[in-house]
Amino acid sequence: MAEITLRQLAHSYLPSPSGPEDYAIREMDHVWHQGGAYALLGPSGCGKSTLLNIISGLLEPSSGEVLFDGERVNSLPPEQRNIAQVFQFPVVYDTMTVFDNLAFPLRNAGMSETQIREKVLEVADVLELTPQLKRKAKNLTADEKQKVSMGRGLVREDVSAILFDEPLTVIDPQLKWKLRRKLKEIHRRFNITMVYVTHDQLEASTFADKIAVMYEGQVVQFGTPRELYERPAHTFVGYFIGSPGMNLLDVSVKDDQVRCGEVVVPVAPKVRDIIARSSSDNIRLGIRPDFVEVFETAQEDSLAVEVVNAQDLGTYSILTLALGDVTLKARIDEDQATPKGKAYIRFPQARLGVYIDEYRVETDHE
Repeated sequence: MAEITLRQLAHSYLPSPSGPEDYAIREMDHVWHQGGAYALLGPSGCGKSTLLNIISGLLEPSSGEVLFDGERVNSLPPEQRNIAQVFQFPVVYDTMTVFDNLAFPLRNAGMSETQIREKVLEVADVLELTPQLKRKAKNLTADEKQKVSMGRGLVREDVSAILFDEPLTVIDPQLKWKLRRKLKEIHRRFNITMVYVTHDQLEASTFADKIAVMYEGQVVQFGTPRELYERPAHTFVGYFIGSPGMNLLDVSVKDDQVRCGEVVVPVAPKVRDIIARSSSDNIRLGIRPDFVEVFETAQEDSLAVEVVNAQDLGTYSILTLALGDVTLKARIDEDQATPKGKAYIRFPQARLGVYIDEYRVETDHE
């Protein structure tokens, strides 16, 4: 098991990159601590798989360093890094039994058959593969094959980390929750450093203790699922995490008031001062739909809105609201009456984020 450190790491597929847009991975510093369960989350094309392949040794970075427990491994091939990688599509030896698939890396390492049998039976029990041990791999279902792929990494006692590259893509949706739960159980039992690449925020949140959110080749926030939800460090995190995503309002200061278009938005003096002092023309207020307070009558510091639509989702409803020329979302619980026509909303100051040039700025309320 290893601590994986990325130091001033960057990668471009072009021979002579001329600007940030030419890089699949923009310069970054990042640490995956030994024994952690991490997710690398982001949309297609953001650089997730490129980063994973650099860590595993399938790709050498254009610049910077990859360190395993402080040792530089840039030029080491995957087999010398002791990395196990599980891909989107299961990689198994169809003509071998499940037992022989799991035993394969141990036999290559010269382990005795007695030790091999003990280790294979332990891992098969954890993965619920014991009844399939004598079956040929070609006769397995897709999820069983993927569990065999995972098992080949788990049997190895020398493995530094296991990297999962969207491993549940081909799995039946009804089985995904079961495999995610199984991965958590495996991590607790074996204490192996695990990095799980996905574009699915639910997969990331249910698997990982900490999530690295990638956007345009950069890790824009690294934190717990709760931190990403409650305090997005970048507007992309606010947009990408949550359904619906964070409301973002373009604002400026005019006549000593914070305005969104022609609407005056009540904010704390500290927030107003931060916005007034900034020279940027890219300033936004962000708030989750969950945190928007909705009323049927006017309240102190509330704003009048038009109710455009209400979507009943059983235990809660999602409202689409028009605040001047801006469309917002708000979530209300099932026990709250759904307003029709006109309503009033309020933004709790403790839940309101200020974003300048896409990044969150600290305020006294945080």
